[in-house]
Amino acid sequence: MATKSKLKAVSPKKAEPKKPKILIYGKPGVGKTWASLDFPSCYYIDTEGGANLDHYTDKLLASGGLYMGPEQGSLDFDTVIEQVQALATEEHDFKTLVIDSISKLFNTAIAVEAERLGDKNAFGADKKPAVANMRRLINWLTRLDMNVILISHEKPEWGLNAKGERVEIGATFDAWDKLEYELDLCLHILKAGNGRVARIRKSRIVGFKDSDAFPWSYAEFAKLYGKDVMEKKAETIELATPEQLAEIKKLLTTVKLPEGQEEKWLSKAQVEGWEEMSTDRIAAAIEHIKTTFLT
Repeated sequence: MATKSKLKAVSPKKAEPKKPKILIYGKPGVGKTWASLDFPSCYYIDTEGGANLDHYTDKLLASGGLYMGPEQGSLDFDTVIEQVQALATEEHDFKTLVIDSISKLFNTAIAVEAERLGDKNAFGADKKPAVANMRRLINWLTRLDMNVILISHEKPEWGLNAKGERVEIGATFDAWDKLEYELDLCLHILKAGNGRVARIRKSRIVGFKDSDAFPWSYAEFAKLYGKDVMEKKAETIELATPEQLAEIKKLLTTVKLPEGQEEKWLSKAQVEGWEEMSTDRIAAAIEHIKTTFLT
C-alpha cells in the first residue's frame, strides 16, 4: 500500500505575487517622503514628526491615507509593531505602509537603551533590544499583505583602499545593517537635474536589476512592479482562536515533543508565540501532535 507523501511544495506557478517590501534612503530633500505618499492608500507612520505640515497631510488625505506621529507612539517599537499586527489581522482599506524614518525609530531605541545601561554599556549592548525589535518588525512586515516602504536617512559608507586604509566609498542607509537583506528591494534616491532617480542597490525582484536606475515616482515603480498587484486589496491573517490556543496548551503539557520541535514551528511561522500563529498553521500543528503522538 502506497504511503501518503509528506511533501508540501507546490508548482512555482501557483505562488501568488506579493506586495513589495522596500527600503529607500537618500539625503534630505531628495523626495523620499513626497513620492512615497503617492503610493496607494498610505498608512503613514511618521517617526520624525516632520510630515504633519499642510502640504504633506493634504497629499496624504487625497490618497485616502492616515497619519500616525510621535504623539500617537510612532517612536515606540512596541506600538509600531502593534500597528503592523493590526494592519495584518484587521479588515481595512489601506494598501501601503510607510515608516518614515526607520532610522529615527531604530536609533532612538539604541539611545534609550544606552541611557538605561549607563556605565554598563559595552560591546554594542545598547543595540541588542533595537535589533531584536527590528527582527520582530520585519517578521510582521513579511506577513503583512501591503506595500511597505521603510524610509532611511543616508550616511557615509566606509571601506578599505588598495593600501588597506579606511576610506569613504559611497553612501548607505542609516539603520540596522542587515535590513537590506531582509527586504525585497533597496533603493538609493538621488537628485538628477530637476527630477529624482532611484538607483537599485540590492534586489531580489525580476525587473529590478542591481545598479540600474529609474525615475523615482509611484507611476514608474508600479510600471516596473505591476500596478494590479500593488493596488489589490490587502488580505488579512486570521489568528489562532482562543479554543485553538487552549487546545495546543493542553497538548503541550501532556505530550513530550522532540527537542526543539515547538521552537521549530514558531520559527517557521515567523512568530514569537502561538497567539501570533495563523489558524491554519496552529490547526496543522494540533493535527500533527494528535496523529503522531496520540494514536
